[in-house]
Amino acid sequence: MNLRALDLNLLVILDALLDEAHVSRAADRLGLSQPAASAALQRCRHLFRDQLLERGRGTMRLTAKAQALRAPLKSLLAGVTDLVDPPELPLAEIRQCLRISMADYPALFVTGPLQRALTETAPGIDLVIQPWHGAGAAKAALMDGSTDIAISVFPDDDPGIQRDELLSEHYLIALRPGHPAIPGFDLDRWLAWPHILVSGRGEAQSPLDAVLARLGRFRRVGLVVPSFGMVPDLLRGSDMIAMLPSRVMAAASDLVALPTPIPVAGFPLHLAWHRRRSKDRALQHVAAILTGALT
Repeated sequence: MNLRALDLNLLVILDALLDEAHVSRAADRLGLSQPAASAALQRCRHLFRDQLLERGRGTMRLTAKAQALRAPLKSLLAGVTDLVDPPELPLAEIRQCLRISMADYPALFVTGPLQRALTETAPGIDLVIQPWHGAGAAKAALMDGSTDIAISVFPDDDPGIQRDELLSEHYLIALRPGHPAIPGFDLDRWLAWPHILVSGRGEAQSPLDAVLARLGRFRRVGLVVPSFGMVPDLLRGSDMIAMLPSRVMAAASDLVALPTPIPVAGFPLHLAWHRRRSKDRALQHVAAILTGALT
C-alpha cells in the first residue's frame, strides 16, 4: 500500500463512524455534513475492502472486520496525536542537561538558588555553566545551538532570539573600611589610587577610561581580574579601589560603598534563548527560576 496516498483525516472519520455506528451522529460529532460523512464511509469501504457498517433492524452494526479495526485504529490515532502534540512530561520526570552561558556577575547570585530549586522541582535537570567569552559569543552560541540559555547584556533585538530584561544595574565605588580616600571622596581622590578592573578578556581598559579621557583625566589600573567574585577579598587587603555592580556590593556588606564621582552608565541584564526552544519545558522552567532569582 502506498502510504502517501492515505488521507489521515479519513481514519479520523472512520473512528467516529465505528464509535457511533451511525452516519449522521458521526457527522455531527465531527462537524461534517451527512453527505460528506457518507462519502468518507464509501472511501473507507474501498480502502479496507469491507462494508464496515451494515444495516440491521432499524440501526447499523459493525462488521467483524470493523470490530477488529477499532482498537488498532484508536491506538494509531493516539500515537499520531502524541507525535504531533506530545503529552507534557511532569517536571520531576524530565531528564535533560541544559547549558548556560553567563559571566560571573549573574553566576554569583543565581547558581546556588537555581540548583536548590531544581533539586526540589526537577531533580533530573542537569546544568553546565559554560566559560564566558563575551555577549557576542554567547549570542552566536544560542544561534548555533551550542548553548541553551544566556544571561548577558544583549543591546540589539534579533528575530531568532527571545530576550527578556531581568534588571537594570548601576555601579558603586568599593573600598575597604578605613581607606584614606574615603574622607572628602571626590574625583581626585578616586583617581589617586590604583584601580581593580574586572575583564573576562583580560583588557586593561573599559568604557570608563574613555569617559575619563574626555574630561582630560586618566586612572591607573593596577590589577585586572576575570571575576567580580575575586574583588572583595582583594579590596579588604589593599588600598586599591574598584567599581562594582550594586548587587556585588550588597553581598560584600563589610566594604564601604560610595557613589561614583562622575556619572557612569549602568547596564541592563538580559535572559535569552533561541525561539526554537520556546516550547522546551525544561528550558522554560530554568528560565522562570532564573527570572525569579534576578528580579
